[in-house]
Amino acid sequence: MPRNERQERILDLVRRHGFVTIDDLAAQFDVTPQTIRRDINQLSKQNLLRRYHGGAGMASTVENVAYQTRQILCQEEKRQIARMLARHIPDGASLFINIGTTTEEVARALTGHENLKIITNNLNVAATMSANTGFEVTIAGGVVRSRDGGIIGEAAVDFVRQFKVDYGIIGISGIDGDGSLLDFDYREVRVARAIIDNARRVCLVVDHTKFGRSAMARLANIGDVDAVYTDRPPPEAIQKILAANKVDLYVAGAAAAEDAPAAISA
Repeated sequence: MPRNERQERILDLVRRHGFVTIDDLAAQFDVTPQTIRRDINQLSKQNLLRRYHGGAGMASTVENVAYQTRQILCQEEKRQIARMLARHIPDGASLFINIGTTTEEVARALTGHENLKIITNNLNVAATMSANTGFEVTIAGGVVRSRDGGIIGEAAVDFVRQFKVDYGIIGISGIDGDGSLLDFDYREVRVARAIIDNARRVCLVVDHTKFGRSAMARLANIGDVDAVYTDRPPPEAIQKILAANKVDLYVAGAAAAEDAPAAISA
């Protein structure tokens, strides 16, 4: 469900303050408490915040949104990000692609390429990309998560470490204010870490809702990747981290930035 500007601002207030009351939100936005309750209910169903008696607080840091819900959250934004990244991947490249609904959109956007070699721990990515007979798709071994087709565990980590590829394409569940890349399953994080360590260029694909979102397992810092592909400019603090680490930033929909990095503040 698309979010309106008021709901975006409610999310921002929750991220900054940890907890906000219905009465305070109603007064701030000059709407009825019933309107705020509807907003909170919608955001709670998307697991973007947690509903409490009289207000709302941060969403869970130990449980991710259901896969079926994540598939439709910011779907068009994810497609724009994927199409932008696909233009930067040449034919004949080798790729890691990890777990996530945004990386699955990247897989779809790449199906028109030629002669790609793909290594993935995502069964959905493998199914999508194997439809192109000119691709070579290799699946990591390990434990399959039934909820989303992700492959995790020590076997997957060891498998990824056998390769050195041109591009590592990774998604993430949340990005903390200090730039920490966060996820909910430490086993998934370990595979993603192996991808970062064994790719010549690491591309992070992330929609704007991930900035300021919390989870308990730390993957790396956003300054450890080579490029960030998103749909809106990140918060200023994140932009400073990107600039300090010379990370390229690409913003979908910004004509000057889709084929050249956006200007970011140091």
